[in-house]
Amino acid sequence: MAKNIQFIFNPSELGAGTRGASLGPEAIRAAARTQQKSIFKDYKVVTVPNQNELLDSPTPYKFAKYIDGLLSVFENLAVEIHSCSTRGVFPIIVSGDHSAAAGTLKSLQKENPNKRIGVVWIDAHADIHSPYTTPSGNIHGMPIAAALGLNHEHLAKNQVDQSTLTLWNQLKSAAFNPQDLIYIGVRDTEKEEDKIISDLELKNYSVEELRQKGLQECLTEMTTKLGSCDLIYVSFDVDSIDPIETSYGTGTPVANGLLFAEAMHILNYFAQHPNLCAIEIVEVNPCLDDEKNKMAEHALALIENLITHRPN
Repeated sequence: MAKNIQFIFNPSELGAGTRGASLGPEAIRAAARTQQKSIFKDYKVVTVPNQNELLDSPTPYKFAKYIDGLLSVFENLAVEIHSCSTRGVFPIIVSGDHSAAAGTLKSLQKENPNKRIGVVWIDAHADIHSPYTTPSGNIHGMPIAAALGLNHEHLAKNQVDQSTLTLWNQLKSAAFNPQDLIYIGVRDTEKEEDKIISDLELKNYSVEELRQKGLQECLTEMTTKLGSCDLIYVSFDVDSIDPIETSYGTGTPVANGLLFAEAMHILNYFAQHPNLCAIEIVEVNPCLDDEKNKMAEHALALIENLITHRPN
């Protein structure tokens, strides 16, 4: 079992459209305690300060809700990523909503300014909207665009005010390049996202392709595609799994997703990759769980297994 691991809990849910994702990290810890597992005793856990109190009041940023608070969250997260980097510790980040990933990628790029980062995005959603294209204003639908430094002004359907744009420009980074992004399981997108995915020639391994070609063959292809990257970051949204396999304990469940066993195989595969620099698990929402804490239990099992596959 790998030793140099630290958990970073980032309970922000500022980017989500429904409430409860902030409870995800602690729901996973509760599942471990219920099962009498010592994983969160065996490895250090640091919790990032959040700005969730902003949710008690309306946000003035219609097309990038609570973006002001997310800037603070990203700064707090960067402190913990830096600490792991300086100590040579591998971070497993357990976050509330998926907007957190933009902060993780920004922090990883800051720590490794001369290295090329590959991104494996396992999700039912492409999360590549911007304030100009978002249908909801929820930033958990925008982290890829933020981490690529994109605005999509040519596809604008929203009139974004200057104050929002100023904060968006602060939130953005150029953490990685589009050719170094691999989607897995994306199946719920809007037309603007489809256009962006096509224009950028982004690769999505659909559930159908994974099964037709074989999971192992696809994983080998992914490794080849990311062969020029110095580092690999894996971002895992629990809604990538078919809700029938787990539960509906996530903000935006989508049918026809990965089998739980397929998700575990993918995470275990990348856990062994020598260039892996971080794994992030997001969007467990116990408030929406129709089967008590089942989604958190599944997330715990995934985390336990990927740790066993990490090299010492």
